[in-house]
Amino acid sequence: MAKVVKRAFKYRFYPTLRQAAELARTFGCVRLVYNMALQQALRHLQVAFTNFWGKRARYPSFKSKKKSRRSAEYTTSAFRWREGTLTLAKMDQPLAIVWSRPLPGGASPSTVTVSQDAAGRWFVSLVCDDVIEQTSASGAIGIDAGLDSLLTLSTGEKIANPRHERADRVRLARAQRALAKRVKGSANRAKARHKVARVHARIADRRRDYLHKLTTRLVRENQTIVIEDLTVRNMVKNHSLARAISDAAWRQFRTLLEYKAEWHGRDLVVVDRWFPSSKVCSACGALVERMPLTVRLWSCRCGTSHDRDVNAAHNILAAGLAVTACGDGVRPQRGNLRSGQSTMKQENPWATKGIPAL
Repeated sequence: MAKVVKRAFKYRFYPTLRQAAELARTFGCVRLVYNMALQQALRHLQVAFTNFWGKRARYPSFKSKKKSRRSAEYTTSAFRWREGTLTLAKMDQPLAIVWSRPLPGGASPSTVTVSQDAAGRWFVSLVCDDVIEQTSASGAIGIDAGLDSLLTLSTGEKIANPRHERADRVRLARAQRALAKRVKGSANRAKARHKVARVHARIADRRRDYLHKLTTRLVRENQTIVIEDLTVRNMVKNHSLARAISDAAWRQFRTLLEYKAEWHGRDLVVVDRWFPSSKVCSACGALVERMPLTVRLWSCRCGTSHDRDVNAAHNILAAGLAVTACGDGVRPQRGNLRSGQSTMKQENPWATKGIPAL
């Protein structure tokens, strides 16, 4: 059994000077059209303002020449695809693409997006139909996200947190200090900014590669995957942990897991953020009233000794299986966090109703 999905294949390419100049003009046109339309047409876009009022995005703003993402999307009438070569409109030769992986056999791109990142690298993304083989899997797993270990699985396995940003922190700090010393508007400052962007790009590339391999493995091995509904946006307000939380990239992990689970026909269950996964004994169901973050090992009155993270993963799995079996009330809530509540591992007293406390 197979499933056909729309899939983007992204490659790096190296434009000629003439192609780079033409693409730069195209990026400028895209930015101009967006900014001219913002006052009227975009004001009526329901999706943009739904995201704004839901606090998932900022108020739509003008695109800056320096800060906005440099990209342009080409439809089928604006590019030519022949025998594995891609030629964009107003260009007399194909792009020099580094084909790091093959496109699906017989694929024909429906749209092409060209972009340039802050480090000056050029990329082209081709959206094609791809056939995903629907392999069978019988496993079910609960996942507890953390910082000491990036993920703790209900099997007891702990997946190391590579801390990509910390590994390059010295290099990044050195580049940022050099940037701070340069005169604003000077050519040397532009070069220093480029070096900072290259360090950030290296960190982001390594993090994305690690998460892709990890999520692919989890999806291939398990039919049911249960995770927590973590509010990363509020968690990063904790200034002592914000840097580590951002480096862990829990939001990116969930995004990758969601679309891969859909591709492969897996069940992804998200447990309510208020569910007290760390404070409930997975053996007898008793609830501990207080569980500070410093407590990593604890014993229940039933005599069971727990690793905090492994116990949480067990409880997350059990809650997720309850959802799939009988629609138990642990689905994620869409409302905002309650005022005065901690942003770390929030727990709703109603979620513990009926559970005996220690």
